[in-house]
Amino acid sequence: MSALPKACEQCQCERIAIGKRFYTLSPWRRYGGAILIYLPLFVSLPFVLIGAGVLWAHLRVLGAENIKSYWDFVPGWSTHRYNKLSDQITFKMDATAPWVNSKLFWMFNCNFYCPLSVGLYEWSAYLVKTVENFWCPFFHERKSEYTGSAIDQSYWHIKPENAAQLHPEDHSCEIWNEDAKA
Repeated sequence: MSALPKACEQCQCERIAIGKRFYTLSPWRRYGGAILIYLPLFVSLPFVLIGAGVLWAHLRVLGAENIKSYWDFVPGWSTHRYNKLSDQITFKMDATAPWVNSKLFWMFNCNFYCPLSVGLYEWSAYLVKTVENFWCPFFHERKSEYTGSAIDQSYWHIKPENAAQLHPEDHSCEIWNEDAKA
């Protein structure tokens, strides 16, 4: 495996404080919070999947090619550190939560639920950024984060008379204009 990135190196963010307080919380709160992990399976994941599918279809109907697939955002099975039941680690919490002692429980969570869910949200965000780069190639403070969804030409760059209306920075941005000069 390659070297792990330094925390907060890319996003320049402050760390989220969660682990230090975990055992100061009451058991009902810890277990109740853990159960909330699965609510997105029933609440948001189906809608995100449908939304991402519609975005993908939108781009394909408009003639887009080379769109990354959902599986481009899911880590390969062989890259999981604990990818076999025999080497899966477990967490010995206490007798009130026996499921955390199950290797199958951790295998499901760490090798399926988490990477498949994160992959879906990242794929959806990628598609939304691609759509925005095409229809709205206008700079704002977060547009530099859209480089992973770079396109050849925006809607505004297709015809020179439309591109001429753009602000010079929008006209010559490499994220949505492959002919822009760096």
